[in-house]
Amino acid sequence: FKINAMAAAPRVNPEDFFRPEEWARLSHRSAWRGWACVAHCWAVIAASMALVAWSPWFIPLAVLWVGNRQLGLFILMHDAAHAVLHPSRRINDAVGFWFCGTEISAYRAYHLQHHRYVQQTEDPDLVLSAPFPISRASLRRKMWRDISGQTFYKQRIAPGLNAWREPPLGQSRWVSLGQWIHQTRWFLGGNAVFALAFTAAGWGWLWLAVWWLPMATWLPLITRLRNISEHALVAPNEPDPLHHARTTHANLWERMWLAPYWVNYHCEHHMFTQIPCWNLPLAHRMLHEKGVTARMNTAPSYAAMLRQAAPA
Repeated sequence: FKINAMAAAPRVNPEDFFRPEEWARLSHRSAWRGWACVAHCWAVIAASMALVAWSPWFIPLAVLWVGNRQLGLFILMHDAAHAVLHPSRRINDAVGFWFCGTEISAYRAYHLQHHRYVQQTEDPDLVLSAPFPISRASLRRKMWRDISGQTFYKQRIAPGLNAWREPPLGQSRWVSLGQWIHQTRWFLGGNAVFALAFTAAGWGWLWLAVWWLPMATWLPLITRLRNISEHALVAPNEPDPLHHARTTHANLWERMWLAPYWVNYHCEHHMFTQIPCWNLPLAHRMLHEKGVTARMNTAPSYAAMLRQAAPA
């Protein structure tokens, strides 16, 4: 019998939008910019920890900064998954793996399927955008679960407890737990190294307050807001590649707290996946000068996008 495969989402041709020299500039893979972004991200985290070590009164501010940069590490790993963080594929993958904190090979396979089938049935991220619009009450409940740590518990802790308490039929608890540990070994291992190092130095509380707390609260919240802004309210099986994703204009404060490393230029990213994140603002300006952005899916701010996603 014959299996009909899902057709890939329509794509754009860069030559239809940019001159060859423009495209060469936009798609250039820098040997230092990726390193600089990763170094900046860790520098902000280190500075936040030093500030809290000096005075714990800065913990609320550090939670916002570090949670934002934890998302930033994911964004930079995402660029590595697209092989645009460094011109050398070996260095690109090593930086994404060792300095951005995620097992890149599995993510790359998952994420490229999202790009290939964006907003179609086979899109693995469709579940994140399909429920919208929702009520404001529902959005408030979701945001409370994020900021209160419930989302973190559900995603990171509960699966391990369930693996022990409710192992699959015919499988021992130890085997079930071992499989979960293997699946999450890089997350568990990285955090264990951090915890042991800080505790050995007598700063265990600092790791809890300025690494674990942002990861459990602010990071899930801004990750949800990012997911909403990028694909919520996009029509299923949208035929226009300029409407597969959304670019959300972000002011200085939104970039500091919500949208690190130009992640808000998501429509441009889906149109041209070969562009590194630091060149997305330039691509947006070029497209604006050519009159293209008027045809793209954009939002004036994150607040405006949330009002559309949860109208009442």
